[in-house]
Amino acid sequence: MSVDGTRAPTLRDPLRHRNFRCLAGGRMATYFANAMAPIVLSFAVLDLTGSLIDLGIVVGARSVANVALLLFGGVIADRLPRRLVLQGSSVAAGLAQAVIAASVLLGFASIPVLVVISVINGMVSAVSLPAAAALVPQTVPADMIRPANALVRMAVNAGMVLGASTGGIVVGFAGPGWGIAVNAAVFLLAGLSFAGLRVAKTLSAAGGPARPLAELREGWSEFTSRSWVWVVVLQFLVINAVVAGGLQVLGPTLADQSFGRTTWGLLLAAQTAGAFAGGIIAARTQPRHALRIGAAVGAFEAVPLLALATTSHTALLLVAMFINGVALEQLAVAWDVSLQENIPPERLARVYSYDALGSFVAIPIGEVAAGPIALHVGIDTTLVAGAVLVVTATGLALCSAGVRGLTVRPSAPRLPAGDAAA
Repeated sequence: MSVDGTRAPTLRDPLRHRNFRCLAGGRMATYFANAMAPIVLSFAVLDLTGSLIDLGIVVGARSVANVALLLFGGVIADRLPRRLVLQGSSVAAGLAQAVIAASVLLGFASIPVLVVISVINGMVSAVSLPAAAALVPQTVPADMIRPANALVRMAVNAGMVLGASTGGIVVGFAGPGWGIAVNAAVFLLAGLSFAGLRVAKTLSAAGGPARPLAELREGWSEFTSRSWVWVVVLQFLVINAVVAGGLQVLGPTLADQSFGRTTWGLLLAAQTAGAFAGGIIAARTQPRHALRIGAAVGAFEAVPLLALATTSHTALLLVAMFINGVALEQLAVAWDVSLQENIPPERLARVYSYDALGSFVAIPIGEVAAGPIALHVGIDTTLVAGAVLVVTATGLALCSAGVRGLTVRPSAPRLPAGDAAA
């Protein structure tokens, strides 16, 4: 508290706002359901045919539909009321999963049915992602944007962890059919949470004829007009590809060869714990050059890669993964705040969709490339080379004057001590 009786917003303050609680709760439920979905669906396919090819087709159909429609999802989220976009996409996903659950439980499931429903789920996810990210600044006062984004990130991380673990538990005890039924219920719960949002429409949601291609071009112009936006996206296109291959493909391989699967699970838990700690740090600090710091700590994505390449000592690996989780949240929060403060609200979802497209495209590239490269040069060499790429991409991003020079807005009038927002 300052001498004039005012105080800076804390993690608790965004939660006093009903709109923010509805958004954070809905996003947590959505990520819970999205983390659970591939697990329960995978076992349903394996029970149905036992074919890895069928499994790849069903799971891949969702990803293809998601990437193909992601940019148009940004257009929809900038044109229509975002509350309705989120509510509608959650309900659609819930109903689609309910159909899959019924088909599995009643015995009429087939691969074509599962593929069609997976495509529908990919489509609705492409619509909801940019809408949810762009809605945060409409739910809290301007001076709470940073802690609000940190809280949303913590809710998302919690949802992913709980969703993945719940999926495995329900399938183990009740089977994939009931697992998919629970998954459908969680999607519908997210829709119920989003229904509580009461936010103003963005300017582009006011009306006018739909011009999807022209609106995509407007979003692209907004995306490319600020060097710091596309430079950081390019930085993390490289980093996401490297980390996806290193941690999703080579990490489990090393676990089987040396320290074991249980330790690998502990390492992932340490990374998640670091992310929670990082969210608290991000919420309680407001550096003037947040994006510069966020881009710089992207280099810490190299830490777990180097650790996996050079040691199998559990304590060192746990520390490396924890540090990685802390660092990643600094960038994530700085990035969201930078976009939300500087991109016009009526175009924000489209910019988020271009950002997400860069991330989503990079991940399968890294996952596919990691194995062949490691077979050719060795796992350790591949991990070290990946770490070098991460540091190089970070260094190049910091060469941008736009990244180094962007500053956060000074806090809006601070909350009077003891004030509770409605």
